[in-house]
Amino acid sequence: MRLLHFDCFSGISGDMVLGALVDAGLPLKDLARQLKSLPAGGYVLRAGTVTRQGLRATKVDVLVKNGFHRPLSLEAIHRIIRTSRLPAAVKERSRDVFARLARAEGIAHRVRAARVQFHEVGVVDSLVDVVGGILGCHLLGVERITASPVNLGSGFIDSAHGRLPAPGPAVTALARGLPIYSAGPERELTTPTGLALLAALADEFGGLPLMRPEAIGYGAGTADTSGWPNVLRVFLGEPVSRSQGETDSVVQVETNLDDLNPQAYDTVMARLFEAGAVDVTLTPVIMKQGRPGIVLTALAPPGSAESVAGVMLRETTTLGVRMQEIGRRMLPRRVERVRIRDGTVRMKVAGTARGTRKAAPEYRDCRAIAERTGRPVREIMEEAMLAFRQPGRQTRRRT
Repeated sequence: MRLLHFDCFSGISGDMVLGALVDAGLPLKDLARQLKSLPAGGYVLRAGTVTRQGLRATKVDVLVKNGFHRPLSLEAIHRIIRTSRLPAAVKERSRDVFARLARAEGIAHRVRAARVQFHEVGVVDSLVDVVGGILGCHLLGVERITASPVNLGSGFIDSAHGRLPAPGPAVTALARGLPIYSAGPERELTTPTGLALLAALADEFGGLPLMRPEAIGYGAGTADTSGWPNVLRVFLGEPVSRSQGETDSVVQVETNLDDLNPQAYDTVMARLFEAGAVDVTLTPVIMKQGRPGIVLTALAPPGSAESVAGVMLRETTTLGVRMQEIGRRMLPRRVERVRIRDGTVRMKVAGTARGTRKAAPEYRDCRAIAERTGRPVREIMEEAMLAFRQPGRQTRRRT
């Protein structure tokens, strides 16, 4: 398996993604040749080496010669991608990114996503950044993508609506459910295109996973900020696998509860997951003076531990939480997709030391299909497992 990790210590943008992938070994000529199947107007891809506070990085620019003659809707963008000769997986992921962008812009401007307009020249740049980033991962053979928490920047930005706090409304909308923070210079470090790309591509957010890097790439942002290396760093290589599985570290955050209304548990657990928790459990216990209680426990990547602890302190009656870093051992995992009657379901697949596989459908995908169709979620999960076990099934891994 080939693993790609995004280190977003200075945020992320579409051109930074392209630059980092090219710097890590993606041939620019191959990328440009395959992008020609996308009817996106006249443009030229240009790559060069720059320095950002002592770090050598690759800067990729999209030089637009002829943009579209009018703004494009989300439907028009989807049509452009659909009619290209790009691989099916690249098309599907690209449409997902633009759907996320349209929803975020719709929230920012208080209009429906279908009415969002992508402007003439800017849409060419965005198309190349989005499709190029996804196509680049595909050409590099990437099968799993992880990412650090994302630095959004701080301060204020100038917009058509006046001076606004950073991050802007679209980035703020896209950041929902992702681990984020603010550091460094007072400027917006993350763009809507960059964050939408990352949200669609990343399987997991957290620290650098256990891996054996074969290439490290640096993609430069446009701004050259004094005292701050404005680059996106990527690690490309293979996860380190052992017969017993892989190890990493997580932070265990827990507290004892004996006076919280049980009706609140469901909301608390949902918000802990939104804050970055990878697992949440409720364990019944007998506390002092024989009172029945609950131990609320959450496991979180180190970068999300403070956010998870904050949810516990804010959303429950507790006055304090316990936090400790612990190790865990896991089987190597990947994500595959299966198509069933009413949609597509992601499957979490793990390999064992004996060469066998364990698989489970992603519950959120099954629940979404069940809510849309009215079918029982149990039936959707069973259908996904049957589709996964089908002999001769063509594997569709995440790119």
